[in-house]
Amino acid sequence: MHDFTLSMYKELLLALKNAKYQFITFEEYFSEKLPEKLVVLRHDVDRAPGNAVKMALLENKLNIRASYYYRVVSESYDEKSIREIVNLNHELGYHYEDLSISKGNEKQALELFEKHLENFRRFYPVKTMCMHGSPMSKFDNRALWQKHNYADFQIIAEPYFDLDFNKIFYLTDASRSWNNETVTLRDKVSTDFQFQVNSTNDIIRLLQNKKLPNELMISTHPHNWADGNIEWMKIMIWQGLKNQIKKILVRKRA
Repeated sequence: MHDFTLSMYKELLLALKNAKYQFITFEEYFSEKLPEKLVVLRHDVDRAPGNAVKMALLENKLNIRASYYYRVVSESYDEKSIREIVNLNHELGYHYEDLSISKGNEKQALELFEKHLENFRRFYPVKTMCMHGSPMSKFDNRALWQKHNYADFQIIAEPYFDLDFNKIFYLTDASRSWNNETVTLRDKVSTDFQFQVNSTNDIIRLLQNKKLPNELMISTHPHNWADGNIEWMKIMIWQGLKNQIKKILVRKRA
């Protein structure tokens, strides 16, 4: 079975269930009494919103809730898919990149943030957000909060600011590989956890062998996960080319 397919994603979800992890949304992580073993499934919908719906349907069939973060750009923002995901009882959040969009103009970025957030709140009472890495931009979208407070917008949490990554183990498939910092510019965290993960099967084996901590956040990008061999091959080739560019950017900005 190929990695980064919906079939493999289903195997990961079943392994988490078998390991007795309880699935909660990112919003619930800050608003409810936490179970002993938990996993937050975070989906950054950078593009291909149709793929996000497929993942949301699969999770719903397994009685799982997840958190979906949409951008405002055309390749991500799709009201039909947003409504479908909300109707499937998943959390909707804002995948913000307003500082990059405004080319570093903080005043304009803050105005855009408020405008975009209110738009998403037409579909769901959004309480959490996470930054979009914007690898082609010199601006880190998180810098907007150096002088401003997102709590003023009734946002309760942003993962890169509000999680203790020495308590919750963070896994991300950014650039279609797990925790690969050589091709990841900003989607990485500081942590004491040391697990070698090269594939989804590696995560499944760690779960089966009871090696992982009790709290997990698994961040996926639906456009990385294919629903057929042709789509899988296209994604593999396209992401491979992008990763070569990202490696150069990571080295330049190191």
